[in-house]
Amino acid sequence: MKFRCERDILADAVGSASRAATHRTGTLPVLSGVRMGVIGDSLTITGTDLELTIRLSIEVGGERDGAAVVPARLVADIIKALPSGAVEIDLAEGDSGAEMSISAGRSQFSVRPLSLDDYPVQAEPAGDAVTLPAADMAEALRQVVRAASTDDARAVLTGVLLASEDEGLRMVATDSYRLAVRDLPDSSVLSSGQKVLIPGRALNELQRLMGGEETLTVRLGEREATFEAGSTRLSTRLIEGEFPNYRNLLPSSYPNLLTVSKSAMVEAIRRVKILAQDSTPVRMTLGGDTVQLSAITQDVGNAVEEIDASYDGTEMTVAFNPDYLLAGIDAIDADDVTLATMDPMKPAVLRGVGQDDYLYLLMPVRVP
Repeated sequence: MKFRCERDILADAVGSASRAATHRTGTLPVLSGVRMGVIGDSLTITGTDLELTIRLSIEVGGERDGAAVVPARLVADIIKALPSGAVEIDLAEGDSGAEMSISAGRSQFSVRPLSLDDYPVQAEPAGDAVTLPAADMAEALRQVVRAASTDDARAVLTGVLLASEDEGLRMVATDSYRLAVRDLPDSSVLSSGQKVLIPGRALNELQRLMGGEETLTVRLGEREATFEAGSTRLSTRLIEGEFPNYRNLLPSSYPNLLTVSKSAMVEAIRRVKILAQDSTPVRMTLGGDTVQLSAITQDVGNAVEEIDASYDGTEMTVAFNPDYLLAGIDAIDADDVTLATMDPMKPAVLRGVGQDDYLYLLMPVRVP
């Protein structure tokens, strides 16, 4: 195998595929590598940990076809460190076995490849292909995936639920402290009544990989989901288990409604949050034509800020985890946001003014 490629293009491709390679001990050593295969002027790079697989193809100046598995992190670091310009990679047999040389300018490295025969064979994706606008899917993932749990102890909460609804596709994620729901009207990758649970980690990677692509092709098999954007393919195993009945968390009405500028609220929370140390919540005092935000940390200090707002409801003080609150507001694509509540101990719902396709539900924090 021998080819040439611009450093930045090669570094991006290897780095992306490397994100699916495993660095955990106790797994197959070959899974810590990426497979690089050249046919003609096409280089295909694959990384997998058997749960998640990322495969990319890029154009190169191919001189000799071939394939090799090389340590993912090591090769990615080498390529990034090379001077800008063309990089030449040459896999050849030496006296002591195969070696891959990586060179650019006056820099030259050699790396011992891993066992090509031990690398998992990649099957072709199953399921019918459905094409969606990539921009719509990227925005929905940005809003929803942030609410998925990262705690593997509750595997179903690390996933994002895709469910078929009468109006189209619904995406839901929760870590039991917050809940994000996004509807994609007139979009469907599922049959009527069908639902699947896709790992949040995989969908996070998908956001990175979609880039400026116009369309996203989705295939759903019995145990695996595959997404294709341009020359990039991501495959992931589906999560088995029953997603919580999130509908029970959504009250039918909210008697108290706060409307406030998104940018003003974000800036105020970030300032007050400086004093919200050691899991200290940010308190919101609701009433009148302003909202007061405060944080009180014992033996450290306190912060208070007041911003203009519109409030219709009973005067009250409600407290939230500031990071979760910021994440919810940041996910909304609107100039003004609403926060709807029943009382200080019931979940509150964030929405964008005039936007009914997305909601972010947040559990309050009990304060003295």
